Amino acid sequence: MLVIKNSGGFDPHDQTCDLKTMPPTIGVFDSGFGGLTVLRALIDRLPHARYAFLGDTARLPYGSKSRRTIARYAAQSAQFLVREQGAEFLVIACNTASALALDAIQDAVPVPVLGVIEPGADAALAASKTGDVLVIATDATVQSHAYLAACHSRGLRALEKACPLLVPLVEEGWTDHPVTAEVIEIYLNELRSEAGERGLNPDTLVLGCTHYPLLRTLFEQAVRPGAKVIDSAESAAQAAVQLINGRATKSIADPAAETQIRCFATDSVEKFERLGSRFLGRPTGKVELVDLGG
Repeated sequence: MLVIKNSGGFDPHDQTCDLKTMPPTIGVFDSGFGGLTVLRALIDRLPHARYAFLGDTARLPYGSKSRRTIARYAAQSAQFLVREQGAEFLVIACNTASALALDAIQDAVPVPVLGVIEPGADAALAASKTGDVLVIATDATVQSHAYLAACHSRGLRALEKACPLLVPLVEEGWTDHPVTAEVIEIYLNELRSEAGERGLNPDTLVLGCTHYPLLRTLFEQAVRPGAKVIDSAESAAQAAVQLINGRATKSIADPAAETQIRCFATDSVEKFERLGSRFLGRPTGKVELVDLGG
């Protein structure tokens, strides 16, 4: 557990805790640790909240699993955060789970649940003047066409592309590397060419993977002048803040409270601790190993 500027921690089963005065606990879930970019954006906006982050690293990648299996895994993770860690709000910082299992998660827990796809589409709608947007994501997210559907429901024309090379480049730490910049340029050129063939005039690029915020500077350098880059992690965090502010019964702006972060993984805690700080922008603290079953 990482406590920023505070020597105390939190334990949802500690009977000495005064739950009426404590800020709410926000659960954040991802199949890996890319969702730490969403947690980072949440902390920037709600620095006095308590956070429980779970990366289901033993069972990734979710994209290679069936919808039924993804729904089961995601529901188990959500229940752990709510039942074991006392989460009162859940942010699903996983594009695959948001695309394929959001309904199952909402049915599994009695707290508000927010995914990353709808907020990203809302941000694209607000940013685009032409109504044409580009979406880049992983293979699984693109194959789900969740962003395409969300954009279309808002009157936007969207073109999706899977960019499978970007996640390993991020995890290698090549977030400001000429090779990564070249790969991005190639992907975007392919997208722009296809957009031209379809008569589209895209002015907005949606980063539909929680790894991609670490490449935002490279994307902003690669897009055409005037084009907007939508960070789905930032969009999801902003939507979560609005949801939490509207429903919270406890103070989330108590200046006496401190940011408290508790991180869990179902496997590879050493890798989580080593790479997680890149995504979170600060040390993750000691990552706790949990077993959610098969």
